[in-house]
Amino acid sequence: MQFERKTRAGNINTIIKLSIKILLLLLFLVIVFILIDRIDFPSPIKIIEKVIPNENFKVVK
Repeated sequence: MQFERKTRAGNINTIIKLSIKILLLLLFLVIVFILIDRIDFPSPIKIIEKVIPNENFKVVK
């Protein structure tokens, strides 16, 4: 059996591929963030008030 030596020139291709994947992921996240930011959620119009009667308060000394 004869062994073959892999003589590929460094890891430049893997570094480039990894950096492209990371850049695509970051670009995707930025686009998602911008799209979510543009959604206009309605704010509540009704003012919520609840009157608490004085009998529910207890004096703690």
